[in-house]
Amino acid sequence: MDDPTMLAATLAAMKETGVKVFDLEMIRLNEAFEPETFLPFFETGQRLGAQSILVAGDDADHERMIENFARLCDAAAPYGLTCDLEFMPWTAVRDLASAKEVVRAANRPNGGILVDALHFARSSSRLEDLDDMPREWLHYAQLCDAPAEIPTDTSGLIFTARSERLLPGEGGIDLAAIFRRLPMDLPISLEIPSDSRMPIIGNEAWARDVMASGRGFFAGLR
Repeated sequence: MDDPTMLAATLAAMKETGVKVFDLEMIRLNEAFEPETFLPFFETGQRLGAQSILVAGDDADHERMIENFARLCDAAAPYGLTCDLEFMPWTAVRDLASAKEVVRAANRPNGGILVDALHFARSSSRLEDLDDMPREWLHYAQLCDAPAEIPTDTSGLIFTARSERLLPGEGGIDLAAIFRRLPMDLPISLEIPSDSRMPIIGNEAWARDVMASGRGFFAGLR
């Protein structure tokens, strides 16, 4: 958003390839949050044709975070963007139940919740909490796998999330139980970084493996 040359090249590549941009990362809600500082972010996202913003909750003041989430939704709405709160066990919005509280209290039409399979499993969120999720809160979800054993410290949780996720079926997350409770027409983000494998086989080969594994998972889910 600060490099006009790169933005022009990206728009040209999108036109040439037909590859679109769906979501933008990321906005953190903390004690210093001011939505006006993100206007260039919204404007660039709109030019890219993006639909959703990934939002993290990093404010220990629960009421202020709810207020700021509502302000963010209001600021992003004119740009056609939804604001999707991703719960993560090391943040102030640690599980699905906490995310539902924030989105329900903010009560904005473009507010939603991003369900990431890894964070769902590692925050010990309940499957039952997926069953009564309003459809309008769900704009997309993230698919990956990971070992069944949950790290006991924050550094371990973050390391897996950012550096060593597994392809669907390689780990111990009950992915079928999660995704059978989500709408079958929901857009899916395949967020599967692997610092150990990607440098060996290359970006394109890893991307192809990720895409094939995602398609295979959903083919078996039907």
